[in-house]
Amino acid sequence: MHIQKIIINNFKCFKDEFILELDPRLNVLVGDNEVGKSTILEAVHLCLSGFIQGKNIRTDLDQNILNKDNVTQYLTEINIGKNVPLPELKIELFIDFEDEEMNQLFTGDYNSTKSKACGILFKIKFDSDKYQDVYNQLINEIKTQSQEMNSIPIEYYEYSWKSFARKEIVPRLIPLNSSLVDSTSAKYRNGSDIYISNIIKESLLPEEEIKISQAHRKLKDVFAQNNDIKLINEKINQGAISDKLVSIEVDLSTKTSWETSLVTCINGIPFHQVGKGEQAMVKTKLALQEKNTKSSNILLIEEPENHLSHSKLNKLINFIKSNNLNKQIIITSHSSFVSNKLGLNNLILLNKAIESENRTHSRITNLKGDTQKYFQKLSGYDTLRLILSSSVILVEGDSDELIIQRAYFDEYGVLPIENNIDVITVRGLAFKRYLYLAESLQQKVMVVTDNDGDFDTNIIGKYSDFSGIQEIIICADNNNELPSLEEQIIDANKTNLQLLSDILSTKSKTIAVTYEAILDYMKKNKTESALAIFESDKKIIYPSYILQAIKNQHE
Repeated sequence: MHIQKIIINNFKCFKDEFILELDPRLNVLVGDNEVGKSTILEAVHLCLSGFIQGKNIRTDLDQNILNKDNVTQYLTEINIGKNVPLPELKIELFIDFEDEEMNQLFTGDYNSTKSKACGILFKIKFDSDKYQDVYNQLINEIKTQSQEMNSIPIEYYEYSWKSFARKEIVPRLIPLNSSLVDSTSAKYRNGSDIYISNIIKESLLPEEEIKISQAHRKLKDVFAQNNDIKLINEKINQGAISDKLVSIEVDLSTKTSWETSLVTCINGIPFHQVGKGEQAMVKTKLALQEKNTKSSNILLIEEPENHLSHSKLNKLINFIKSNNLNKQIIITSHSSFVSNKLGLNNLILLNKAIESENRTHSRITNLKGDTQKYFQKLSGYDTLRLILSSSVILVEGDSDELIIQRAYFDEYGVLPIENNIDVITVRGLAFKRYLYLAESLQQKVMVVTDNDGDFDTNIIGKYSDFSGIQEIIICADNNNELPSLEEQIIDANKTNLQLLSDILSTKSKTIAVTYEAILDYMKKNKTESALAIFESDKKIIYPSYILQAIKNQHE
């Protein structure tokens, strides 16, 4: 069983209709802050469980669940006398239950596409059957008394679940369940983490639950027979606070009362008091384990990298990869490591339009060669920086990065990142891998590189795969006599070698004002030399291929 597609309309940051198709196994949501990654998880969980941020929607319904812009637009128009409908929220899940009989029960055209499909529609809308007259009276008072409506009358709203076959349903009858693992926060009930308590409870067979209830019930007798408790109860009744007997007892008013009074422990420590990293590991592993029929088919994981060391994160990701055969997983992440390990083909890139704030998404497709496997095996590369940047300059090393940063600052008065241009250091054979990734994304990328004394081989030949791609520009000098950045900088400043000598000289070492002395120092101290230029209050002249890169990316 899995979700094929989700359609969200007017839920939190999703102002207009947002459509997202999902892989039946693994989906990794990536993007900048506030693009809606967490909201997608919330939408799925709300539609399948009726819970949002750990609370049932029937007790936690407020206007903040609706898109703020749509709410503002409604209030603006209603306050100037326009007759506009109250905004409503819709979440639609298109589902394959992998059972023909079950699919038929949920199949119909009650969805946004108006086509025959299998799924669930969750809706929050104005309850006109109950409150139309009251609402009309409210609107009339606003018009006649020159009042303003400052918030949505959410008390007039109702929520409902229907199958696409137009049949009323409730979450507990939906044969598809979700577990939301959020290591960034925890919801507590009587000192116990609600999620961990629920997931452990769901892993128990009915006869095991009965055994726990019986053992818990025995606590009442033990507690009541304790001499200290007897004396306390006698003292309470001496005060005559009631005509009836008053006593302190263990609450056994329901058959599941043990759930609220028993606490899950790790090595004897209450779960909510162990480290956040351990909490994240335990929650995720429990949710992925095979359990009985009450277990969840959809696992929603919020930023698994939070609170975990590199080694712990590696273990968790490997566990997710090897234990997701029977579950659909949707993960949000800001981690390149997580994205690389889980496979770049599983990424869903979420974006937000600057002006309209509409959300869009894209995927990485047609990666050439074994690029995905390369990054899975060597997952330390910061691929998300390229994936999520609007504009990128790739350089060979730290010294190149420092020079590019300073050249851009001298030209435009700000560092590249302040204009959303990311300068990324790429070492070794990964250069072409990054460019294959950029090609798939149609990402604008400048490559700043040395010719290493053979322009035809190291530039034209090496990057021939990208010669016809408009978004990828290779910036290198064709003078083989100037094979590296150091020679290029000295050549660009050959009429003022004193300037370079002054910048490079330190308290313990003075650099002679000669080509050979300056080159020798810069070759032996690449990063230190670039850092001195970056931090200097003096400006040098930069090689033309570096200026080409920063000017092309600035456009």
